[in-house]
Amino acid sequence: MADLAIPVPSTSDVGEKGLKGGALGLISSVVVGVASTAPAYSLAATLGFVVIAINGLQAPIITVLAFIPMLFTSYAYKEMNYADPDCGTTFTWATRAFGPKTGWMGGWGIVAADLLVMASLAQVAGQYVFLLFNAKGIGSNPASGWVLLVGVIWIVVMTAICYIGIEISANLQKALLGIELTMLLVLSVVALVKVGNGTAPAGHLAPSLSWFNPFDHFSATGFMAGFTLMLFIYWGWDTAVSVNEETKDSQTTPGRAAVVSTLILLATYALIVLATQSYAGIGTKGTGLENAANRSDVLSVLGSSVFGTSTFGSVLTHALFLMVLSSAAASTQTTILPTARTTLSMAVFKAVPGSFGRIHKRFLTPTVSTVVMGGVSIVLYVAMNYLTSGGAVIGDSVSALGTMIAFYYGLTGFSCVWYYRKTLNESARSLWLRGILPLAGGLILLGCMIYNFWHYWMPVNSYTTWLMPFSPHWQIGGVFILDAGAVFLGVVLMFVFKAVQPAYFKGEVLNRDTPTRVPEDIGTAVGLFGIDPFDKE
Repeated sequence: MADLAIPVPSTSDVGEKGLKGGALGLISSVVVGVASTAPAYSLAATLGFVVIAINGLQAPIITVLAFIPMLFTSYAYKEMNYADPDCGTTFTWATRAFGPKTGWMGGWGIVAADLLVMASLAQVAGQYVFLLFNAKGIGSNPASGWVLLVGVIWIVVMTAICYIGIEISANLQKALLGIELTMLLVLSVVALVKVGNGTAPAGHLAPSLSWFNPFDHFSATGFMAGFTLMLFIYWGWDTAVSVNEETKDSQTTPGRAAVVSTLILLATYALIVLATQSYAGIGTKGTGLENAANRSDVLSVLGSSVFGTSTFGSVLTHALFLMVLSSAAASTQTTILPTARTTLSMAVFKAVPGSFGRIHKRFLTPTVSTVVMGGVSIVLYVAMNYLTSGGAVIGDSVSALGTMIAFYYGLTGFSCVWYYRKTLNESARSLWLRGILPLAGGLILLGCMIYNFWHYWMPVNSYTTWLMPFSPHWQIGGVFILDAGAVFLGVVLMFVFKAVQPAYFKGEVLNRDTPTRVPEDIGTAVGLFGIDPFDKE
């Protein structure tokens, strides 16, 4: 078997766990962090639901307020990464702060969140491939077998890119993010110009300062529903920290990238939400954001309206389709990256089977962790697609994400405070950046998590429901079932691994006092299970 023309890394390139050290700089890390949130995909899939939930014009201020716990939590990531730049992030840090069981569940929270979103990402990618080539009959039908096939192929391709190398992944992210941010800016500017000159469609609105008043037509239920949905559009910037062991100056660069990423996202979302609401209005007809026909995909509906039907307008509309497609591509890829690295770290510290710790000798990427993430994602996507003929369960899985996001982001905030608790009084910086801000972010997210469990218990708030076959025969929302099921599965797996791999749970390989170290029996492999699929005759 002859190798492909890919150089074998020198010993100095190889990090502690076998990952490629120093592969990413600050700019690449920021790109990975911003691209991971998939701004276009997130807005397309979420904005309509937010407007319907709040039943008003406060989407811009909710966008700003949802940024606050993200910023506070990003400082927790920054400070914990400085203490221990480990790719397991929440898993490692919560273990150091609170012990192995809490840490294991923190790692599981990352894995569960990433698996829940993959079906939606693949479905959106599948639909937009057909929309891009004017096959609207297929692209507008999420239940189409062709959409399912393309979605599966999409996951396979993105998994392969993640397998081949972090630098290839980061360079692809730069191209995809460039397309995405450019088109979002163009869409926003053209929409605002049309609002200003009066050529926007009927129902458009002039921007108003009242949109930034959270108490204008305030509804606690609507506010919380919109707020928790907005957490989803910000989710993903932590990928910049998940690749910390592959980043230059791993103690400081990933944390800075996380904070910068949240600030870029705030500016991007504030502009596009303001422009979209001004142009479309919140009516129930036409391009209105409360039109039930538009709520699951706001941007594709606005594209043809904003850019028109001329030849140039059609080009821009298709560029918009490409933008959402590239957004889904970026997010698919950067969803696989952190999950593979979380399970890699868990394997290194004997919290899951050691095979998940395999690293490719040339590509210096997790092999088993990456491939298993892609494979499980395909299985879940196919299952969810067929459960409800195209995906009411997929819609519920996106809503269920909010609970997992709030859990592991919030846990990171609490871990930061507890880890540094004895040194918070050393300086004002320590008190604020390691104490007050992470604690505030954690408390806000804890409140969101509790609210989500209560809100989605009610079947009316989910696409799917389940009737208990035994007394008291409650009908329970599908989102609650997904969240509760994910937590239950995590607890079961934790006790299974505790029984078969007790070293981690006894604190023998990872605890607050010992430095990060790699057990001797975790090594590198030629490829997946010792077989390199990228070799050729």
